[in-house]
Amino acid sequence: MQAFLVEQYWPGVTAESFQLAADKVRASAGELTGIRFLHSTLVPDDEAAFCVLAASSAGLVAEAYRRAGVPYERILPAFDVSGEARQ
Repeated sequence: MQAFLVEQYWPGVTAESFQLAADKVRASAGELTGIRFLHSTLVPDDEAAFCVLAASSAGLVAEAYRRAGVPYERILPAFDVSGEARQ
């Protein structure tokens, strides 16, 4: 599996709204084969959020977000230093 970084720029984001969105994406990914939600980070001062998922394709990550109803700016291949994506 490849790691993918999902970028979200979200004016007015709160920790609670981000947690809810991340939970929706995690649940959506759990319903699909070939994808795992790894971790997420919110940067409130920049109104930015970043999630890392391991998946067989970027299209599968996009599908998890579509099903969750969570918007994003872009999905990029990434290297997860923790190694979680390779497990």
